[in-house]
Amino acid sequence: MSTVRVLGIDPGLTRCGVGVVDVAPDRTAALVHVGVVRSPADGDPGERLAMIARGIREVLDAHAPDVVAVERVFAQHNVASVMGTAQASGVALMLAAERGLPTATHTPSEVKAAITGYGSADKSQVQHMVQRVLRLAAPPTPADAADALAIALCHAWRSGGAAAPGSSASQTPAQRAWADAEKRSRVTRTYLRTPR
Repeated sequence: MSTVRVLGIDPGLTRCGVGVVDVAPDRTAALVHVGVVRSPADGDPGERLAMIARGIREVLDAHAPDVVAVERVFAQHNVASVMGTAQASGVALMLAAERGLPTATHTPSEVKAAITGYGSADKSQVQHMVQRVLRLAAPPTPADAADALAIALCHAWRSGGAAAPGSSASQTPAQRAWADAEKRSRVTRTYLRTPR
């Protein structure tokens, strides 16, 4: 299996994190690009989405990823924030589909568990681990950028041959923690769907 290039996207309407990494079969990773696409909070919603789309297109054109991974939107107390995040996520997934690129979504807890070994890690812990994994001189900032890189790494480690389910002996401790968290999540989802 050859190196895979993953574009990770932390969707947001004001700040949309984008990060591209190359991940080898042995799970070592190298930074290709990281940044944040911004739009003004007081702008027209349609124009803001167009700005996000332009920024993501530029990254797709410049770095030609093999796959696009997007953070899965989940319900929060701030409905307006969730709506903007969901809209930006939809734009990202559509742009990837237009190019025939495979896509995946990962929940924040899945990403945190993959990177830090702890599904409830805070932003600074994720930034620190991304810095270590990619051998960067400093943690990537802002947090949206670090989250995008974490999403890309999570997807590569999850889908890579060396990190396939059932190969726990060859996984890092963080990857094993992520796999355990995923199994618990599947059990919970099955339980919630079972008629009572």
